[in-house]
Amino acid sequence: AVAADGMEDLLAGDMRAMVLHDAPQDVPDVSFTDVDGVELTLTAFEGRFVVLNFWATWCAPCREEMPSLNALQQQLGGEGFAVVTIASGRNPIPAINRFFEEEGITDLPVYLDPRQTMSRQMGVLGLPITVLLNPEGQEIGRLRGDADWAGDDAIALLTALIGSSDS
Repeated sequence: AVAADGMEDLLAGDMRAMVLHDAPQDVPDVSFTDVDGVELTLTAFEGRFVVLNFWATWCAPCREEMPSLNALQQQLGGEGFAVVTIASGRNPIPAINRFFEEEGITDLPVYLDPRQTMSRQMGVLGLPITVLLNPEGQEIGRLRGDADWAGDDAIALLTALIGSSDS
């Protein structure tokens, strides 16, 4: 299992707001849906590091950070890493599509948590909140508020985490 041990030195810039846990924490087995209403759980992403972002169309800081999450997915996304964005609360699909179009979001999934069941169970208070998951699907860190996810500080931290799992 991968812990975020020794990664504290990498918490610079916007990543200073990241709280890395001493030990990985299990995540509630709660479902969310895709645009077609198909239910999924986070087990769909096991085997990869996940930057799990809770956001909403009406949340101004979410709008600020979404392009950097998109850029992060373009840069690091693949077999070992994924950015997973979940719209928390009432976010009509047309509003999400418009938001993604206006902000040039091309590489992020549209997942929904309309009743905020998942958000509540994961202790998401206020938006945006971003949770880091290890390949075992456990929470290893979380950041409240928005951040530049495509900035050097974020890339350095995430690359180190991804690299640490190869050993």
